[in-house]
Amino acid sequence: MLLCAGEALIDMLPRQTEAGEAGFAPYPGGSVFNTAVAAARLGLGTRFFSGISTDLFGERLAAVLKASGVDHGLASRSDRPTTLAFVTLTGGQARYAFYDENTAGRMLTDADLPALPPEVRAVFFGGISLAVEPCAEAYATLATRTSADRLVMLDPNIRPGFIADEARFRARMDRMLAAADVVKISDEDMEWLMGAGPLPDLAAALLAKGPALVLVTQGADGVTAYGAGTPRHAAAPKVEVVDTVGAGDTFNAGFLAGLADADALDKTRVRAGLPPEILRAALDLGVRAAAVTVARAGANPPHRSDLA
Repeated sequence: MLLCAGEALIDMLPRQTEAGEAGFAPYPGGSVFNTAVAAARLGLGTRFFSGISTDLFGERLAAVLKASGVDHGLASRSDRPTTLAFVTLTGGQARYAFYDENTAGRMLTDADLPALPPEVRAVFFGGISLAVEPCAEAYATLATRTSADRLVMLDPNIRPGFIADEARFRARMDRMLAAADVVKISDEDMEWLMGAGPLPDLAAALLAKGPALVLVTQGADGVTAYGAGTPRHAAAPKVEVVDTVGAGDTFNAGFLAGLADADALDKTRVRAGLPPEILRAALDLGVRAAAVTVARAGANPPHRSDLA
């Protein structure tokens, strides 16, 4: 079973009213929320931990998790408001403005961290929940606690405009990278985090921080996995892109579901080096699932039955 730990929020997506006016429509989302939903839809047993409000948006988030088969019983519920993310789209690429002060998700602390049941074999972290305090420190603590005997996957999903203290963020990210076994990162985020340079060199520098496997996504150019052996590339299927909301999140879920298919959702197996055929299948499932998501409006990950 997988535990996804991180933000659940409402994406306010741009829409046009019947009168032709510009508006926004609320859709459940958040990077880690999307990954949890996608993983469950792909058949992976999934739990979710975050701060979830009891307001009308929080109830909607909880309902979507339940409908998708995600167990959110570990979540911390409160009457604080739900985080809102207003989305603008340029050429299908999403940009975000977050409204997050004193929200249910942001105000998580170490005291809210759950004891994990033994069936949880892997924990996923990512998103804006790693950039804002106090919740970011709580997730870093959970990553450190779980890394001894569970597979840890990290997607920094960096939003530079959301980072108030860059030095503190980088120090926390180094702690989480040291705890992580698998890191998925976009080429853009890689350059922000590691500086300019050829991607193989940047991936090698990132591997030196602790992970066993670094997955670098390049949008329509697919993903390349870097680890102890020869880098392995998986091409992205050609589709008509509606928008990219939730694409990386869906890839994360597909990759983890692919590991689970091979009974490789396991820290020891990943650290020992995945056989090429297992890595290839996990990457392939990730890119195929993400291709379905970008062909749909908003973050609407596929079920396993939607994949060819």
